[in-house]
Amino acid sequence: MTAATEKVPADLAGLYRDTRERLTELVAGLDSVALGTAVPACPGWTVRDVIAHLTAITEDALAGRLTGVPDEEFTADQVARFAGTPVPEMLARWSASAPQFEEAVQAFRIWPAVIDVASHEQDIRGALGMAGARECAAIKQTTPRLVSWLDLPVPMRIVTEHAEYSVGAADGEAELTLSTSEFEMFRWRLGRRSLAQLAAMDWSGNPSAILGKLAVFGPTTSDIVE
Repeated sequence: MTAATEKVPADLAGLYRDTRERLTELVAGLDSVALGTAVPACPGWTVRDVIAHLTAITEDALAGRLTGVPDEEFTADQVARFAGTPVPEMLARWSASAPQFEEAVQAFRIWPAVIDVASHEQDIRGALGMAGARECAAIKQTTPRLVSWLDLPVPMRIVTEHAEYSVGAADGEAELTLSTSEFEMFRWRLGRRSLAQLAAMDWSGNPSAILGKLAVFGPTTSDIVE
């Protein structure tokens, strides 16, 4: 597999909705201590801050304030804006604005929206030690696309439990082979692993030249163990 194609267009609205509803149910049952838990994958944020960000994304998009991938300053403002808002109210506002947002995600094929919510679900689960949804549809369908966006200076082969991916330079035999899982690939591709963790993965050779190019964001400065 060299690229992610949509022979049958993915139900992006459904992927976002299913993840949102699952995460909403998880968070709705948390007490104040759990909501205040630091999220290692999102330095400086707590569980409630992640929910604030996700709520704000839908509202900002519908209000025309969000026109691309938000930067750190933008997301910090989102969290600050909801600092005094109770989590149940945030969840209600997210639920209210989500259907129209999901329609736009579907109509305009906004993959990053699905990737964002799926990633943050795992961020929260990892912080709370509540593993789950690692083989959900959102992760299964976004991971190949994340791999297709991987740009490396050397050919590389990635082998998972479900598929094999050829990435990097098109000419020549793969110089490196990585054996990993789809879930781990989803996490390290989004920068949820440190350089040390990336280097310690199951490589066929020395990956030092490409480690810094594996993640869309990051890597993290400290190990994240989930």
